[in-house]
Formats: sequence, structure tokens, C-alpha cells
Amino acid sequence: MSAVLDHGGHDHAHDDHGHPHGWQRWVYATNHKDIGTLYLLFALTMLMIGGVLALGIRAELFKPGLQILNPELFNQFTTMHGIIMVFGAIMPAFVGLANWMLPLQIGASDMAFARMNNFSFWLMIPAALILVSSFFMPGGAPAAGWTLYAPLTLQMGPSMDAGIFAMHLLGASSVMGSINIIVTILNMRAPGMTLMKMPMFAWTWLITAYLLIAVMPVLAGAITMTLTDRHFGTSFFNPAGGGDPVMYQHIFWFFGHPEVYIMILPAFGIISQIVPAFARKQLFGYASMVYATASIAILSFIVWAHHMFATGMPVTGQLFFMYATMLISVPTGVKVFNWVATMWRGSMSFESPMLWAVGFIFVFTMGGFTGLILSVAPIDIQLQDTYYVVAHFHYVLVAGSLFALFAAFYYWAPKWTGVMVPEWKGKLHFWWSLIAFNVTFFPMHFLGLAGMPRRYADYPMQFADFNAIASVGGFLFGFAQVYFIFVVLIPAMRGKGLPAPAKPWDGAEGLEWEVPSPAPFHTFETPPKLNESATRIVA
Repeated sequence: MSAVLDHGGHDHAHDDHGHPHGWQRWVYATNHKDIGTLYLLFALTMLMIGGVLALGIRAELFKPGLQILNPELFNQFTTMHGIIMVFGAIMPAFVGLANWMLPLQIGASDMAFARMNNFSFWLMIPAALILVSSFFMPGGAPAAGWTLYAPLTLQMGPSMDAGIFAMHLLGASSVMGSINIIVTILNMRAPGMTLMKMPMFAWTWLITAYLLIAVMPVLAGAITMTLTDRHFGTSFFNPAGGGDPVMYQHIFWFFGHPEVYIMILPAFGIISQIVPAFARKQLFGYASMVYATASIAILSFIVWAHHMFATGMPVTGQLFFMYATMLISVPTGVKVFNWVATMWRGSMSFESPMLWAVGFIFVFTMGGFTGLILSVAPIDIQLQDTYYVVAHFHYVLVAGSLFALFAAFYYWAPKWTGVMVPEWKGKLHFWWSLIAFNVTFFPMHFLGLAGMPRRYADYPMQFADFNAIASVGGFLFGFAQVYFIFVVLIPAMRGKGLPAPAKPWDGAEGLEWEVPSPAPFHTFETPPKLNESATRIVA
């Protein structure tokens, strides 16, 4: 059933002029597609920088003894790897997808605030330059862990101040992007598209944007208090002046736990678009998916101290955060159940986007189970700060967020580039990445259970075998992404491949498939009219 009666105004005759060309097109970009492209390329660049740091970490841990990094530099690598991947790669990539796809999905002509959209992107460039340049500042880059715990942050060199400034810029960018997304979704939907007819990707981003606006100021407060402790004589976190380092942890994780869901909810939206398209069925339980997403967002605010079971909180507090954390697994389980139910007895085919989506569901669920294990306070106290935790959050963030981003690329790339990515390329990238990922991170569960602490540059002999396996897997995973850039991405961006039809996937539904491939510079200049009979627009 077509969702559209009137395709809206695609003015092809004027598509090639009326907007800047060359460098000006990108510097002054206000078109949502251009800004989305800039975000995605920025995120990919930061992914590669963060990946190089990760490979430095794994090279050092390949065997016992200090090989190539001294312990100070090792801690700088681990800290900057985390900050760059979270704030520079995963979050901007999802914002880029939102910029590209949300106006197409809801029938809007562009984002609500086009110039603010441009500003929110360009704020990230100086922030990234400051982060990367911190390695060359006196004393090296910040080395307090990506969580920036006091009192370590109070003892760092000038790069700590640079890092705080960079995170303020990135936070401001996120808040502006979120305001833009909320206003666009609430005010610019095509006539007839009610909230409960929106694609799931739009729903997950709407909820994520509210989360971002709620928690980014909390992070800003925490790092500003750190800054005043460092330079202005306050003692928020400095015990020598009566401050409390544990208070920093509470403030940080009140931001940090919703942040985890900020990085996974848009991924849920992507998977909720792809699974129905390749199962050729409507999404099972659309309304329950929306309510589950909202439930996750609300519950994410009351579970923050499960990161802090080892700080000596009272048993009552441990029990509260333990049960609240277990509770959050219920709406997450609803999502997994709905995806499986959508696939059940569907007319399934396994093109590249579906492979990445199914891979996501499988490996993310494993990450969810290890998180459930860590929610049990007595177990967590044993496993706190070990490689078990490293394995858990990489299963959620790499096999979660990153796999979903790759799924989105293979699903929407025909719409972006106008060419089909050859299936063998996408499938090779998937299997290579899936196997290398598991070889890298699965052994870390055993290292953690055996008691190997994270953020250590050296370790005794009994941890050698699993670390060697993990390092080999890490390099294989890194090379898989280099393959993606040179064999998959660059040829697609150059338009090499079979021309893509407007709707390259049989089961795909939604307004984005009603415009030609590649999508014209301006789409939906007059809003599309939706079928009255359409009960819901997305599959």
C-alpha cells in the first residue's frame, strides 16, 4: 500500500542551481542532506582516530611487559579513545542520520532551524581539533579515564582544561541539534502524519533528543565544577578542602547512564525500520515499541548508581539501584521480542542491511545479558573495573551502536548515492566485522572473571593468552573498517555501481522511498499528501 498520493514538489529542473557549489556549499551548508553528510564524514574520521588509539592499546596488551607505550601514555590512549568514540564518533553519526533521514521520513522540506543546524555542526570541528591536539600539550592528553573522575582530573596538566572546553563545545552542539530535531518532528510532519504514524526512527530520535537536552547540562555542570576546583579555589571534589570525589561520580553518572541510551535508542529505531522491510511484514507491536522506548528513557534517570556499587553505598541504595536496573531490562526485552516476532513467519531475505540488523540483535542481546549480570550488586563488586565491564559495554556500543550505523548505511546508501552497494562487499564487511569483533571482546569476559583490571598497561603471565587473542581480533576488526572505507564507501560516493531505483528494497515502506535515488537537493517543497486509508506509514 503506497503511503503517498502526491509526491510533493521535486523541482528537478532547478535541482542543479540555486545553491552554492564547491567549498562554499559545505561551509555555508543549510541543506539537511549536506549537513547530514558532513556529520557522517566527521564521525567516520573520528572513528578512525579513536580506532588508531584502540589499536595502540591492543598492541601494548598483546603480551605481558611494557612494549610500546609507557603507563602514562597508555592511560592517555584509553581516556582519549573513550571520549573520541562516544562524543566524536557514535553521537555525531546518529545526529548525521537524523539530519539526512528525518525530513525525508516525515515529509518535511528541511530541518526547522537551518542556520543553527550549520552552527551545531561546525562547533564540533574546533572541539575535535582541541581533543586531538591535547596529546601535544605539556604533560600529554587527559589520562583520567573517559569518565574524568576526580581527584585524578584535579591533578592533570593543561590538557585537562582543553578537554573540558572541547566537551562544552560538543555538548552545546548536541543541545542545538536536539532542539532542531524536536521542533522539526513536532511541527513539520506532513499533513495526516500523526505521532503514532511516524517511522520508529523518528520516534526514537524524538525521545533521544529530549534525553540529550535533559542530561548534557548535567555533564557541563560536572566538568565546570572540576574546572573551578582546578583554578578558582573551590572544593567540590577535592577532599583536602572538604569536597567529595564520590559526588562527582553521582553527577557524572546521572548524565552518563541516560547517555548510554542516547547512543542506543536511535540504533533501536534503525533496526525497527530494517527488520520489517526484509521480513516483508509490518513491525510487530508498533505502539509497544514506542512505549518501551519512552520507558527506557524515563527509567534511565533512576539507575545511575549501578556504576557505583563499589563506592560503599548503603545496602538500601544498592538494592534500589539493583532492582531499578533489572527493571530497565523489561522494555529492552520487549523490543527484542518485537523484532523476533516481526521476523517470525516473515518472507525473509538477508541482504546486507538485514545481516547487520540480525547481527545487531544477536550481539546486542548478549551485551544486555552481561549488563543484567552486572546489575547484581554482589557480582558487580567482584567484577567492577575489570575487563568483564569492558567486554559488556563494547558489546553494547560496538555491536550495538556501530553495527546499527552500518546497517543504516547499507539500507539508506542507495538513497544517498544513487547507486547500489554490491551485496558481496556488504556481506564480506559484515562477516569480517562480526567474527573479528567477537574474537576481540568475547575473551575479555574471561579475563574479567579471572580478575584482570582495566586501564592497566601491563599484566601477569596468566592473562597472556586471552589478551593475545583479543589483540589479534582488534587488528582484524580495525582492518575491516579500512576495507569498508576504501572498498565500500569511496566507490559508492563516487557513484560507481548499478543505479539504484527509488525503492531498492521490496518490503521498505515510508516517505523516503517515494523520492528518486539519489535524493534531490530539495525534497518535499510542497508537503506530500498521505493516504487516508494508511493506518501507519512505516512497515
